[in-house]
Amino acid sequence: MDTSAFDVSSLRKFVAPEFVFGRGARRLAGRYARNLGISRALVVGDPGVEAAGWVAPLLEALAESGVETVLTTGVSPNPRAAEVMRGSILYAAERCDGIVAIGGGSVLDCAKGIGIVAANRRPIEDFEGVDAVGNPCPPLICVPTTAGTSADVSQFAIVRHPVEPVKFAIISKAVVPDLALIDPETTATMDPFLTACTGVDALVHAVEAFVSVAAGPITDTHALAAIRLIRDNLIRAVRAPADIEARTAMMMGSLQAGLAFSNASLGAVHAMAHSLGGWLDLPHGECNALLLEHVIAYNYPQAAERYRAIGEALGLDLRGVGDKQALSRIFGFVQDFKREAGIAGSLAARGVKASDLADLAENALADACIVTNPRRPVRADIETIYAEAL
Repeated sequence: MDTSAFDVSSLRKFVAPEFVFGRGARRLAGRYARNLGISRALVVGDPGVEAAGWVAPLLEALAESGVETVLTTGVSPNPRAAEVMRGSILYAAERCDGIVAIGGGSVLDCAKGIGIVAANRRPIEDFEGVDAVGNPCPPLICVPTTAGTSADVSQFAIVRHPVEPVKFAIISKAVVPDLALIDPETTATMDPFLTACTGVDALVHAVEAFVSVAAGPITDTHALAAIRLIRDNLIRAVRAPADIEARTAMMMGSLQAGLAFSNASLGAVHAMAHSLGGWLDLPHGECNALLLEHVIAYNYPQAAERYRAIGEALGLDLRGVGDKQALSRIFGFVQDFKREAGIAGSLAARGVKASDLADLAENALADACIVTNPRRPVRADIETIYAEAL
């Protein structure tokens, strides 16, 4: 067979977990845990999701299926390496044989980290980067309670470094959950600001996946579908938290965006948001929201047609419009959309100083997400983008 024309760069791989989508999906946790051979599960949550009332019914569902449980809710927003390590010690001490996580992205990422350490017995920071996880993780079931992070379907885990004020990315198919139970009802207890931040996070996932240098036809389909769903439903969900149709559409948008970015990866918005979130311990979705339009403006010359397609998915009529005007309309739409969702202000209002920008830029350039950005930045570029958002 002639392989002289074979071009590996043209190939695209797609990885996704088994998932069940729909109202009430969370109730299947016990049945699926048994199917995966879990007899004693470490259940990972946080104080917020426990107070919202989602943990107790999950424990009951597992018990009804004969699955013993050990509960830990010691997870912070932007999960710490120390929390991962404590969870892995508890997992081993309690002789657990699987993990069930319920919560937002921080909880799900912490659970992934616990599985990594439990299987590989090394500090979590050793696994930073791409494909650095050697041994397969124990069975993992994820029940997301926010519509945005998509950690329940992705091959990403983000953890705050034990020493440095940075967050690092672990990217490996070893951290793709075995099962995601995606239940829109769990998002009804999010407050409007959390709804907005996680929703914009999902939008950024879709936008960055679509312009990624690793994008392909399958990820493009999911990314554009996500953008349309978020465009039509995020403001509805913010204004009417009990609107289950809007919540369901946002959960589907998050899922679609997750399938896109998990396989096409991300870009400068996420690299810079990881740096910013680690530096000042800010919410991840809020960091993404503050940076999005400024990164679009920086990337646009390198991926104009891709951004025009995004603009059309956002509902903009860009027919017969030059690139300068198209960028202006997309930039303005993003600003207005965020403001309408309730996300306003600047980096300076969150405590970022001009003297921080060099360190923030250096950390962003070291983030794995920067590799698939459509335009390859240098430190001065990243500093400029931060300055524009200041």
